[in-house]
Amino acid sequence: MPRQLLQQCLNCGAWCLETICPQCGGTAQAAAPLKWSPEDHRANIRRQLNNVESPDWSQTIPTLPSLEEMRSGAGQQEEE
Repeated sequence: MPRQLLQQCLNCGAWCLETICPQCGGTAQAAAPLKWSPEDHRANIRRQLNNVESPDWSQTIPTLPSLEEMRSGAGQQEEE
């Protein structure tokens, strides 16, 4: 059973309660992120497990392309 009950199909956009879409058989994912509370008592444990205090941790965070790269990528997609 998925952690988030309401799922949305990635292919057809149908809503369901399963990870496999009953309409098209595609993959469904959580329709909304899990709730987070500022009073999370286990946040410190999660930070330790992910080794967030390490100086190298920030290098593992994915980054978005620059604005110029995104604009040039959008221009290339329009040409195709």
